[in-house]
Amino acid sequence: MPHRTPDPRLILACGAAILAISLGVRHGFGLFLQPISAEYGWPREVYAFALAIQNLVWGVATPFTGMIADRWGAGRAIVGGAIFYTAGLALMAVSTTGLAMTATAGVMIGLGLAGTSFSVVFGAVGRAFPAEKRSLAMGVSSAVGSFGQFAMVPGTLGLMEGLGWAGALVAMGGVAAIMAPLAWAVSDSPRGHGASMPLPPVKALAEAARQKSFWLLSFGYFVCGFQVVFIGIHLPTYLLDRGMDLKVGTTVLALVGLFNIVGTYSAGWLGQRMSKPVLLAAIYGLRSVAIIVFLMVPLSTWSAYVFGIAMGLLWLSTVPLTTGVVATMFGVGNLAMLGGVVFLSHQLGSFAGGWMGGYLYDTTGSYDVVWMCAIALGFMAFLLNLPIRERPVARLAAEAA
Repeated sequence: MPHRTPDPRLILACGAAILAISLGVRHGFGLFLQPISAEYGWPREVYAFALAIQNLVWGVATPFTGMIADRWGAGRAIVGGAIFYTAGLALMAVSTTGLAMTATAGVMIGLGLAGTSFSVVFGAVGRAFPAEKRSLAMGVSSAVGSFGQFAMVPGTLGLMEGLGWAGALVAMGGVAAIMAPLAWAVSDSPRGHGASMPLPPVKALAEAARQKSFWLLSFGYFVCGFQVVFIGIHLPTYLLDRGMDLKVGTTVLALVGLFNIVGTYSAGWLGQRMSKPVLLAAIYGLRSVAIIVFLMVPLSTWSAYVFGIAMGLLWLSTVPLTTGVVATMFGVGNLAMLGGVVFLSHQLGSFAGGWMGGYLYDTTGSYDVVWMCAIALGFMAFLLNLPIRERPVARLAAEAA
């Protein structure tokens, strides 16, 4: 795709639509755990492991799709990701062994997500808008992506009821294919607002590795991945185990997506006015408090709904703030790649949260240990984000001077 500079509003709108599809389809994967496991007589760890691999592949591949986006524009990365995503969903429907499910739901969809999600889209959005509007633009794109999560979960359940779980996956593959033509509008120029020529990847990574704040940001993001993936995959089944209908879990995930719209937009708006590291610390601490309250009060349909609302407000609100800190520290020339490196840490946490949920349930018959880990890690992330210094590195400070 040739480099060009389309209207920033078009980049924002189409990038947000891509996020809505990419994240919306993925948000419903937890609904498939019980029917797929029952269909093939698998323990829960098999499907949970495939999704854990998905998150790991997503994280490992994201720095490389980010390099492609930084050098040649986001459009190429998105088209490639859409192809992997669509094929992975279609083949997932006919995966009858654990190995096949890991290859399709895990590896292929993981590669698809790496090309169609935050780092690539935010790299394009970050270059399209000046610094004073960048945080809000990322918040808007995250909010629209969150609407996709809200809309796709009940849509996924409807497809499962009408077509069966396998037919639903094929239909979702058709939805994922829409991301490819949307990529045309996001085939941005790597030279945007405040973007000098990207540093060679090795130099950019070396510069980031020398910053203590970069490591603290990454370690905190690990916790984000652990919490959201454990809850996203295992909460519907946790509620089923406690005697609730699958529709309750579906509604909770839909509420997470709905209130995530408010949370991500608010985070982007606040990130232009307050310290992003302080906001991140508050989000992680409040997540742990919300989990503690959820586990302590008597479980009911309404307590589950309230938990979904609370987690939705805190769900992906970390994303525009974290990416915004990276942009402030290192500029936008290598934003997609460096954002991808930080996101790799997030996905290592996602792997741990997704897999441990299934493994420890099969081992102990309970999710209690994983809930406790999610609480402890949230408070740890609260402490890790407070010392982060949100300021440009010496190279950018010298350029500005």
